[in-house]
Parts: sequence; structure tokens; C-alpha cells
Amino acid sequence: MTTSRPGPASLDPASVKLAWPLAARLGEGPVWVEWERALWFVDIEGRALHRFDPGSGDRQSFAMPGRPSFVVPVADRSLVIGMELELHRVRDGDLGEPLIAIGGNRDCRTNDATVDPRGRLWFGTMDLGHSAPTGQVHVYDGHALHPAGGHCPITNGPAVNAAGTLLYHVDTLAGIVWAFDISRRDTLVDGRIFATIDPADGKPDGVTIDSQDCLWVALWGGWCVRRYAPDGELLLSVPIPCAQVTKLALGGDALRTAFVTTARLGLSAQQLRTQPAAGGLFAFPAPAPGLPAHAMVMR
Repeated sequence: MTTSRPGPASLDPASVKLAWPLAARLGEGPVWVEWERALWFVDIEGRALHRFDPGSGDRQSFAMPGRPSFVVPVADRSLVIGMELELHRVRDGDLGEPLIAIGGNRDCRTNDATVDPRGRLWFGTMDLGHSAPTGQVHVYDGHALHPAGGHCPITNGPAVNAAGTLLYHVDTLAGIVWAFDISRRDTLVDGRIFATIDPADGKPDGVTIDSQDCLWVALWGGWCVRRYAPDGELLLSVPIPCAQVTKLALGGDALRTAFVTTARLGLSAQQLRTQPAAGGLFAFPAPAPGLPAHAMVMR
């Protein structure tokens, strides 16, 4: 006799609230910056950096000269963004000179990123044509930059577990979330498939780890975010009222609020009429707290 596992739970759609109806073209990269008690995120194609303070309701937007793809905190209480093929320091929304240029294929740009417990920045690049496997993951330790592997057209993630031993890397077009052991090396080799997303359910986009080492996956074209157990079991699916869901971050009081970025990109005029909140920032109560975002250490 076999016993089947119950299917994944689903959060009540009414608990998902529109926190900021900013109609981003390609909202991405949310990160909770604890010392500011604020959420920072980007609009890649809208060429903007955004800051949201849920306590006061304050909303700020900063125009960027290129396409910013991620934002992360730095130990000195500044920020670093990836933009086109460069990393830049940002203070109070003001863009500084490039920290470092990223070599490789010029038909690429930066995409998603995370900071590990050692203060190192892991970020991906992606092919602008969304077809050539020229994107890959890079590691920047605040001094030197080196490629880590994971070649594919569109990298997403990465996310690192609480112990700093496991890195999740997303091959968006293949619909695969990979897990790599980084406890002894800084390169992505001998990975295992953590999860495969059926194309009918959308494409895996940004990923985030919570305090229970569960992995949250946003589904582009999938109208939801999913929560997976460390063993890959699907635990929860949270419906979002628009199709292009890009990434989740956990913040707010006790890191118990899930903030979700979305996009209008790729939606027709007819689809946008039925998804008026597309490109907005959404929020809902999380079933488990998040992990504090690690800050980059500049050397």
C-alpha cells in the first residue's frame, strides 16, 4: 500500500494586497534593507530604482541611465546595483562611478543577484536576444570578479541557503532550478536538479530562501509564487493577480511580509485591460519569516 502526499496548499487570494500600483515595465530584484526598514527594487526596462517604506507608505523612484537589474545592500550602508555590464555604488538614490566592468559577451546584461553569508555578491548575466547560452553566474568578493559557470540564455536566482553551502541557480528557458554545493568551491559544477517547472505553469524567475531553508520561486507567465521544501516538495502556491511574476523578498516586521514584484512586459493591450495591476508591487503575510539580507563586504 502506498501513501500519497497531499497536494500543495494555496493562500487565499484575498490576502494578497497591491502595495504600490507603479505599473513597472519589468519590476525585479526586491531586497529588504533592514537598517532602513525599507524595500528596494528595480524596474529594468523602465530604467528606475525604487524604494518603498511600508511603515510610512513613502515611495521614491530614481531614474537610472541604463537598465538596472538588481540592488543589494553593502556593509557601509550604501547599495550596489547591476546595470548593463557594470556594477555601481548607489547612495541615497544617487548613482556613483562604476565599481567594475563585467567582461564577456557584449550582447548580455546583468540580471538577478544575491549576497552570501561571507559578503560575496553572486549575480547572473543573460543574453539580450534570449536565445544564446552566453549568460552565466559571476562572483564578486568586493575586490575581484570571476565567472562561476551555469551557462544558459537567461540566468535567474541565484539564492544561497542560510549555511552558505548551497546555491540555487535558475535556467529560466529550460524551466529548471538547479542546486549546487558551494561549500568547497566557487564554481557551479556537479549540480542536481532541484525542481522542474512544467511550461504550462510558466517559467521560473527569481528565487528567495526563507528561514526554514524553503525556496520561493516566482513564475513568469504563471500568475503565482511557489514555496518549495528543502527536499524539493512543493508546499504552497500563492496566486498573484497578474501573469508576469518576477521575484519575492521577505521583509517588514519580523520579516513576515512577502513582497512580490511583477511586470507589464510581454502583455498585450487586451491582456493589460484584464490585468490592471500588472507591474505593481504586491504583499501578503508569509507562512515563515525570511532571512536577513546579507550585506556585501567591500575589500
